[in-house]
Amino acid sequence: MREYSVPVLVDVPASANCADTVFRRGDQEPGAVVISRKAGDAWAPVTAAEFRDQVAGVARGLIDAGVEPGDRVALMSRTRYEWTVADYAIWAAGAVSVPIYETSSADQVSWIVSDSGAKGVIVETGSHEETVRQALSGVAGDPVIWRIEGGAFAELTAAGADVPDETLKERRRARGGRDLATIIYTSGTTGRPKGCRLTHDNLLFTAHNVAKGPLEALFEVDGRAALLFLPLAHSFARIIEVVLIETGTVLAHTPNMKNVAPDLQAFKPTFLLGVPRVFEKVYNAAEQKASAGGGLKSKIFHRAVDTAIAWSRAESSGGAGLGLRLRRALFDRLVYGKLRAATGGRLNAAVSGGSALGERLGNFFKGAGIEIYEGWGLTETSAPSTVNIPGANKIGTVGKPFPGVTIGVADDGEVLVKGRHIFDGYWNNEQATAEAVDADGWFHTGDVGELDKDGYLRITGRKKELIVTAAGKNVAPAPLEDRIRAHPLVSQAMVVGDDRPFVAALVTLDPEALDQWKDANGRSGASLAELTSDPAVIAAVQAAVDDANTQVSKAEQVKKFVILETDFTEESGHLTPSLKVKRNLVVRDFAKDIDALYG
Repeated sequence: MREYSVPVLVDVPASANCADTVFRRGDQEPGAVVISRKAGDAWAPVTAAEFRDQVAGVARGLIDAGVEPGDRVALMSRTRYEWTVADYAIWAAGAVSVPIYETSSADQVSWIVSDSGAKGVIVETGSHEETVRQALSGVAGDPVIWRIEGGAFAELTAAGADVPDETLKERRRARGGRDLATIIYTSGTTGRPKGCRLTHDNLLFTAHNVAKGPLEALFEVDGRAALLFLPLAHSFARIIEVVLIETGTVLAHTPNMKNVAPDLQAFKPTFLLGVPRVFEKVYNAAEQKASAGGGLKSKIFHRAVDTAIAWSRAESSGGAGLGLRLRRALFDRLVYGKLRAATGGRLNAAVSGGSALGERLGNFFKGAGIEIYEGWGLTETSAPSTVNIPGANKIGTVGKPFPGVTIGVADDGEVLVKGRHIFDGYWNNEQATAEAVDADGWFHTGDVGELDKDGYLRITGRKKELIVTAAGKNVAPAPLEDRIRAHPLVSQAMVVGDDRPFVAALVTLDPEALDQWKDANGRSGASLAELTSDPAVIAAVQAAVDDANTQVSKAEQVKKFVILETDFTEESGHLTPSLKVKRNLVVRDFAKDIDALYG
């Protein structure tokens, strides 16, 4: 087995817990701005002392309500300021937070609350409360519900006013690194979600070794600030929340993905985090806007894209020549500067995770002045295990292990991980824990990948998602799907071919991109059903498939595809909250379309 290790950089004390920094900074740097809170169209600063006092107030209320050390409290809300207050208040009270995606169904909520044994649930809206009440009808223990938009924080703060400071301090200090901090239920593409037990040490060890290791440069910038818009119920956004609090980086929240563009311009972050689909949409929107502007504007944009990619690749292999540098300077004025201005003008870096970004997109953004550092990990690894490094960003890989982590690649290609960031096991499921972590301490990720000589990891697919055609050819669908999905008109792509004579694909169209495309191509009145059979649309998707096919062997190429009359969405049940395709459900629901490809 091939292995690569990076030594520990920061050894977090065993006594540390996630709430400590909030209280320490509130005492030592009371006037420091730690959060920027959106109030209408403006952003209001929240100081370290104000944040500490709000966290303490809600924590006292939880204690007054009977929450004991180690009790679980569920949290169902969009990404907003109150989410972070609640998260840290639960920790300050000595309890364990259990995030629930705000899009979860009553059945999903019922499972998470009952399985975790949550003593209460903090919800955001009346709609969330209605879902939770429906879910709790058969749950033992009669958990309490607190509604953020119903004034719950004020009520909790008032109710806990008589809880002494010493009691709150004892609660917080009673929890150490080995104690449970959170149970995050994996969104899962099959079966019931499993609850991942993550300790305070898991989160703090990860946060400090990432922030003082590979991504240190991002946290040394004057006026550093980050915008969170991914669901905080997901481990990726959650660990970034902890990193930002631990490093004193100003944190802002955007609860609605539709607000990301205006909030970027107004808040002006120095970096952000996202999943590849977010960066794809940014690129696609810019390309669509250029195409709508006519021939010259479109030509300039595509020349700018080619130049950015060429410059980035040249910089990674010895440096760009004078001619390329001059072309990049020209397009920086014409194209790249406008793209950066649309993000607020201060953004020069982003962290991407969740799935593969793709070399073309990574090189384009780097050439345009916004370098994306791709990382990789799972909920069971406290989110990250590897990440690329400023100054040594190897685009197309997910980087090297962060300090304190060992990566191994087994003989069958499965990626294995060791380190203090590995979870404490699955809640109420020791059998699954034993299957995931072997006797030598290796966590078996289920991902397939390769380690290069410098320790950079490349993920090539999921072990369970490998397609085996009737001819016995093993095909990893992810690289094909990522490349097809990069086309502006494509929303989702899913490759099929298990036990079939060749590889094929299901493709869905992006509704937002279609609106612009219809206006630009004289199809403004066309329905989605009509567009799926439109020769121009078919030709565009065929071009995307042809491009993807250049990346694989002939036996792995997509021979046929069908454009579906609907998209894969979380609401339809075909995507997880972290935007992963539920392959088994797509195969079930679109069986006739798949069969027709081979008819």
